[in-house]
Formats: sequence, C-alpha cells, structure tokens
Amino acid sequence: MKYAISAATGRFGQLVIQDLRKIVDISDIVAIVRDVEKAQRVLPEDITIRQADYTDEAALQHALRGIDRLLFISSVPGGEVPRQQQHANVVQAAQKAGVGFVAYTSFAHADTAQSPLSKDHVATEQLLRDSGLKVSFLRNAWYLENELSYLQAAAQGQDAVYAAGRGKISFALEREYAEAAARVMTLVAPKAVYEFGGEPRTYADLAETLSALTGKSFTFKSVDDATYRAAMQAAGLGPELIGVLTAMQDMMRAGELDVTSTDLPDVLGRPLSTLPDALHEVLQAHAGA
Repeated sequence: MKYAISAATGRFGQLVIQDLRKIVDISDIVAIVRDVEKAQRVLPEDITIRQADYTDEAALQHALRGIDRLLFISSVPGGEVPRQQQHANVVQAAQKAGVGFVAYTSFAHADTAQSPLSKDHVATEQLLRDSGLKVSFLRNAWYLENELSYLQAAAQGQDAVYAAGRGKISFALEREYAEAAARVMTLVAPKAVYEFGGEPRTYADLAETLSALTGKSFTFKSVDDATYRAAMQAAGLGPELIGVLTAMQDMMRAGELDVTSTDLPDVLGRPLSTLPDALHEVLQAHAGA
C-alpha cells in the first residue's frame, strides 16, 4: 500500500507524515511537494519525494502513479491560479493515475456552509463526488493556532477586539487534526464524511481561560464589523487582509465553525486536549516568537 501526502512541506503535511510513519513503514509514504529543496530540509531523509505543483495536472498525474491512498491537503487561496482550478487539477490527476482513495481536508459543515471562505471547499467536494473516486471528506473546523495573535496579546496583558460575537468555534490543536488525518488514511473502511472539531467555545471562553492560565488582566471586546475593521486598519493591516479577517469573524458569528460531532476524538481514540492544556501548548510553542 502506497500513501501520498500532497502539499507535504506545509505545517499540516509535516505533522501528518510524523504520525503516519508511526502506523506504516516510511518506505510506503510518498511526499508530493512543490519545492524539492525545502522538502529535503524539512521532511524525513528516508521519505520518497515527488515534485508536482497543483497548477500542473500532468506533473500531478505522474507523481500519483502507483499511489493507493492520497491525502489531498487543500491549497492556500489567493494564488495566480484560482484554488478551484488547482483542486480540479488534483482531482483529474488522481482519476487518471488510478488512485484508490482520496481523503480531502475540507471545511466544517461544507454541505451547508454559506461563507465565501467555504466556496472552494464546497466546489471541491462536488468534484470529488462526481469523480467516481472513493473519498472521505475531513471537514476540519478551526486550528487553535489560528488565534495565535490573540493568544499572544492576552499573554502579554494586551486588549483585543473581535467581531465574532457569541459565535462558537470548535477549536482543536493542528496536531490533533493532523493525527486524525493520518489515522483515516489507514482505516479499512473510512467514513465518507468526518466533521472534525473540538468542544465549541466562544472568544469570551478563550479570554476567561487565558486569564486564568496566564494571570494577566486584559479585555477581549466584542465589536461590530466596522469597529473591527477600523481596529485592524489602525494595527497597520492592508485592505485585502482586513477583508479576509472580517469574513472569518462573520463566519464564526454565523456558527459555521460550531461542530458538535465527536468524530475527532473518536478517530484519535482518546479525548482531545483540554482548552487550558491546548492554550498552554500553543503559547509555549511560540514563546519568544
């Protein structure tokens, strides 16, 4: 059985490989990467590396030859080639290469999600359904690490604003999502859909837990979109990034990242890290950053 990880030099891909090699032999793992030199620096030296970019379907098809199971890690939006086209290239290459199974890192509640940030994932899921490939959708909610700027500000006793209101977000550690992806890749009969996420929490919950953890006094203030955008502008962020961040806050406020499924701990076979432990881990990992 040959297992391939696409976008393998990214943080998520590296974590998946670390966990997958604990389950299967490293000789059975193929890292599909855009930058071979980077791969040689950050990946295990005994792993097989194949070069292919999501913008090059022919290279992807070549890289996927002989692959039984593919973890298709979604690309980053905003490139010269639209993400939907990049994803279509991967799906078509997997079809032509005869890949037996594809696990795709998707978006929470992709079947009902309405936010602009979910559109590429919704489209990719449909492409995969129509492809005839055997697939599992790993609908990841939200990495706690995505909130690093808030966490570090709080740890330093600095105030911050957010526009997510009382929206609940199913935070979990990136390594927990990655380990779950590795485990799904090796299951005999994986489910078609996994709604992965931790216990839903609000920003107010984060603030309360952070205060108890750090002993710092600070305020996470709930504001409207206009006030949030003004605060981001005052912090020196550009219009495009402000737009993306505001869309994320709106998505959270709408409850699109509120996942009540137990899929993540079920696949891991253990409880997830508690919120205090997870926050401590993230802050320690980025201490001095």
